[in-house]
Amino acid sequence: MASRPTGLQLAAYGALGLPLAMAALPIYVHVPKFYADTLGLSLAGVGAILLAARIVDAVQDPFFGWWSDRTRARGASRWVFVGAGAPLLALGMAGLFHPPAAGSGGLEWWLVANLVLVYTAFSLVTVSYQAHGAEISDDVSERTRVTAWREGFALVGVFLAAALPEVLRQSMGDREGFSRFALLFAPLVLVAAWITIRGSPPAHPRRPPPGTAALGSFRIPLANASFRRLLAVFVLNGIAASIPATLVLFFIEDVVGRADLAPVFLIAYFAAGAAGLPLWVWLSRRIGKARAWLAAMALSIAAFVWAFFLGAGDVAAYLAICVMSGVGLGADLALPPSLLADVIDEDEARGAGRNEGAYFGLWSLTTKLNLALAAGIALPLLQGFGYASKGDNAPEALFALAAVYALLPCVLKLLAAGVLWASPFVSAARK
Repeated sequence: MASRPTGLQLAAYGALGLPLAMAALPIYVHVPKFYADTLGLSLAGVGAILLAARIVDAVQDPFFGWWSDRTRARGASRWVFVGAGAPLLALGMAGLFHPPAAGSGGLEWWLVANLVLVYTAFSLVTVSYQAHGAEISDDVSERTRVTAWREGFALVGVFLAAALPEVLRQSMGDREGFSRFALLFAPLVLVAAWITIRGSPPAHPRRPPPGTAALGSFRIPLANASFRRLLAVFVLNGIAASIPATLVLFFIEDVVGRADLAPVFLIAYFAAGAAGLPLWVWLSRRIGKARAWLAAMALSIAAFVWAFFLGAGDVAAYLAICVMSGVGLGADLALPPSLLADVIDEDEARGAGRNEGAYFGLWSLTTKLNLALAAGIALPLLQGFGYASKGDNAPEALFALAAVYALLPCVLKLLAAGVLWASPFVSAARK
């Protein structure tokens, strides 16, 4: 039996979550506004590029998962993928936020190329990083502790990603501010990757997965009924979270009317998520992971629906909404990956070996499709209703922005809660 990982070991494992979150947040929050407002591309064009790049990127995630599993089965470490991907991620972020002075056509291709590089490097690192985390412990409660450490560091990264670009942008201008942020990111991701590789708890010995071909290996997760049910909840809940993330800066500027306070709102939201993490870990030990996640969904809906009724100057009300809905974020971060690690046990129990890479490859694919659908649907939809970033918007356009930002996510999260309530994850606990 392997010893229980120490806090220092889990801190080393979680360290890489910080720069990964720093990379993720600007892509789906700042990139649409930076390339639309500062560089002059259309909202629909940026949304289409994000959707296409995400779809291309998502397709490669299962392959990276299969590759990671095969490498692990041969006795090598998953860390080779982290070591290879971290420098590429640093390079892609530098290119993404340091575009050349070119016409719109050149900028579109620049955006496509650097998004593909960032997404590929991010996938190379993330799939193996999360798969290793699922192999650290066989205890179902301990797995929540592992994911909580990782997501706690990720929330620190989110704080930095929320504040630094805005602070640098306001002091240096949009182009220089985002460029400086990307240059600061590069050494951080390299140092964090080194700490994680050197100091993480070791993975438990596993029965190797069957030596199937790349496509064949994904039939194992998809044949797992528990995984399919968990994935359905994750998709609905993930899209519900991705739509506000894509539109938050537009909502703060054009509905609340306080673009200068955007870093404050974002930090309040993610700080509440970090503060809520211990609560959801504690609650999951007492009522179960699925029921704790269900409670978090209810809290998020009850808080966030009120954003639809806000108007110009409603700073205190919006800040309260950010805090209350942010508390629920902690459960979204810590509990689904822990549930997924439990689901993988079913394969080993029936003799199919461990397939963490395949599972987390599909999981990563789904995460990215959620973000792609949010950007590819929400941005063109708003433009279709007459909304224009930095434009003189009619009341109908602002009404559409508020509805898509606040009401649509609540409906999707309510559907996710219904699917989770009807699933064996919750129904088994009710018996």
